[in-house]
Amino acid sequence: MEEELTKLTNIKQKLLYWQETIIMQLYNEMDQINSELEHDELLEISKYVYMYQLLRARYLLMYHKSNEAFKILKNIQRKLNRLSPYETNLLMHTFGIYYLEKQDYISAIQSFKSIQITVYNNPEYYYHLAVAYHTTQSPMLAYYYAEKAHQYFKNINNYLRVIDAEMLMLIQVKNDFSTDDEIIKRLKNLIKSCELCNALDRKARVLHNLAFEYLRRSNYELASIYYKESMSIKDQVSNSYLLSLEGYIRSSLEGGLLPKNELILLAENGFTIAKNMNSLLYIHLFKLLIYLLKCKEKEYHQYLVDKALPMFSKNGFYYLIERSNKELFNYYSTMRLNDQAMEIAKLLIKKLI
Repeated sequence: MEEELTKLTNIKQKLLYWQETIIMQLYNEMDQINSELEHDELLEISKYVYMYQLLRARYLLMYHKSNEAFKILKNIQRKLNRLSPYETNLLMHTFGIYYLEKQDYISAIQSFKSIQITVYNNPEYYYHLAVAYHTTQSPMLAYYYAEKAHQYFKNINNYLRVIDAEMLMLIQVKNDFSTDDEIIKRLKNLIKSCELCNALDRKARVLHNLAFEYLRRSNYELASIYYKESMSIKDQVSNSYLLSLEGYIRSSLEGGLLPKNELILLAENGFTIAKNMNSLLYIHLFKLLIYLLKCKEKEYHQYLVDKALPMFSKNGFYYLIERSNKELFNYYSTMRLNDQAMEIAKLLIKKLI
């Protein structure tokens, strides 16, 4: 009996350490514990089985295995009344991460906001909430939660996650044009920090954000250089690669840096990758790029209205919604479609109020 009780205590400690390695993103330790727990027969009949399954879903999401994770989460959701308060909050946190992975940012925010931090006591979720608010164009809330996550990661001495939070905080101040040079300088310093830590995945993200800052300033040549460098580090079959590829094509197009036929080939390749991944956002973005590059203006705007914009609106891609509305307003005005232009103008004015 004592031996069994000791084993149960060890299971609890191992699960807590597993969660810690996931938060710290210590992949080697995380994988080792996962392997050990998979072969622990006592686990499935212990009171920690739901905790294990929730952490297993979180572990799968670390490797972008969202479909496998979702099956576990839906199964646990059906047993909600059996979960402890902590496990219930862990379920909401993990669902939120799943929605981030699926790029459904409105649902992600709803999940994160249902967390009771007094019960859950895992401030890591502030970072995920900040990511969701950043994508839905809520810079004040994104900065607020990123700063809270930044402090937490500093407290647990996780420098790599400190870099994540600092980058997120930095890109929220982009509308303050007096800080333009400072933003560029700090992003370049973050790149050096990533290099010192040999954190290539984070370096790729910082390079992408640096490219976007240059694109925002209409410095298309530097934008294309940094987008390309970011792409060179990333897995080509990934959303993050497609994000940088889309930026690279747009900056090259706006700057007249590459011939149209080369850009069309790049866009078609991006569309193929997105289709094989069943990534709806990038299917739409690259379909739009192909129409744009082939000068199919009518098809471009019709596709934007019928397919892309409804999807952007449903999932909370407010940057893309705003960009699309501006494009439609310019198109309708040029085509003298005054009623349609007026409707879009009302939306743009509402955004400014």
